[in-house]
Amino acid sequence: MKTLPKLTRNVLSILTFIITLAGCESNDGSDYAYIGGEIINPKNRTVILHNTKGKIADTLTLDANNRFLHKITNLESGLYSIRHGGEYQMVLLEPTDSIMFRLNTYDFDESLVFTGNGAKKNNYLLKTYLDNESEAKKLINYAQMEPEAFNAFVEERRANQLDAFNEFLSHNDETPFFKSIVRANINYNTYADKEIYPFAYFGNNKLIHIKDLPEDFYKHREEIDYNASHLSNFFTYNRFLFSHFDNLALKAYYEKNDFHSKFNRHSTEYNKAKLDLIDSLVSDEMIKNNLLKYKARDYISHNHSEEEAQEILDYYLAKTTNDTDKVYMKELVSALKLLRKGNPLPNLTLVNYNGTEHFLSNAIINPTIIYFWSSNYKVQYRNSHYRVLELKKKFPNVDFISVNINDDDRFWKNVIKQYSFPTINEFKFKNPKEALKILAVNYINKSIVVDENSNILHPNADIYSSDFETILAELLDKKEAPINKVL
Repeated sequence: MKTLPKLTRNVLSILTFIITLAGCESNDGSDYAYIGGEIINPKNRTVILHNTKGKIADTLTLDANNRFLHKITNLESGLYSIRHGGEYQMVLLEPTDSIMFRLNTYDFDESLVFTGNGAKKNNYLLKTYLDNESEAKKLINYAQMEPEAFNAFVEERRANQLDAFNEFLSHNDETPFFKSIVRANINYNTYADKEIYPFAYFGNNKLIHIKDLPEDFYKHREEIDYNASHLSNFFTYNRFLFSHFDNLALKAYYEKNDFHSKFNRHSTEYNKAKLDLIDSLVSDEMIKNNLLKYKARDYISHNHSEEEAQEILDYYLAKTTNDTDKVYMKELVSALKLLRKGNPLPNLTLVNYNGTEHFLSNAIINPTIIYFWSSNYKVQYRNSHYRVLELKKKFPNVDFISVNINDDDRFWKNVIKQYSFPTINEFKFKNPKEALKILAVNYINKSIVVDENSNILHPNADIYSSDFETILAELLDKKEAPINKVL
């Protein structure tokens, strides 16, 4: 982790205030905690606090110095989250904690540091999170190891991490709850890597050989808690569960497909098997509903027929108990019906960098790729624009329309200025919430491919995939595109 700047004198004075105030509270039933902080280069004026169930507990407003301070009463020990400008960070809170944090939105995770009572455990938890994130980026390389070598490697890594944590505990007196969270973070990260490994190592053509993995490769499955409610919003735990159910459903897939056939992750049988497994193995209502929702949404968002999408929707609705999610999924299926291949693109209103309004159809005269980005996601907006620069060189007769999905013009324009993105063909929606719903933009990497007449060729393309370039090549085979139009 980078060397972090020292806290300013004003921040220290706020921290002193917190600790002093906390000391004045009665020790009888001390079920409170304080959380506060300073945000450098804020994306907006609010910090959202989510409780242990992932629900919004409070919306906190930054003061003139970009700071806030909040007392949580009737505190339940657990993992809370703070969210600002699309970024979020988990915070472990227990009674009498008084935690301050300071971060720079230009480098969210790496600039974050906690101080105050309860800070040491959160800094350690943050360190394990960043270590996991770093290792996850290397997984594609690790996954080229032979199964026995990979298994030995990740198990040795896990043992070293647990040893390091035990060394930390030998110098710090921490609660059983904190210990369980860190150990879960270490263990489930390793378990997730094991569940993901076969898809990377064998690939779609040879995935049937998953049955040939070493006998003890999945020994960790004996330790799984499918109903760890205290981990329901924990990234590492959910990363494991998502990949685990993808893996378990392979058995059902190969019961209905030839052993030597190419694996198809978008098959209806495979995705129904995932929903069945989640329904049978998970009893915690929140965990089950979230898994059901995201697995069904992943399938429905792919370019399936109306009948296939409706089949999975009905299957999902019979299993979930979350009424809000039911409405959301029904609306998603309805929106996607209008975005089928061959349908005209909905004619929404765009606003260009200079504030001039245009109908979306007026911006399209060539085969066009419409891609989306948010100033809240630094890696995504940089990668998407750089990827488009590469694609423009390969496909000079295809247009690209960049649409920012933020509500606030300031952050959209600040990013464009900061990275010197050309303002031509940079837009935002006049009514973002309505537009995102109509276009079913439920994940930021979605792109829409249309022909020169604004008819949809692909409603959910991925500009990072080889399939995306194949689609563009097919478009160019149809006819030579006219000269680009500038708005």
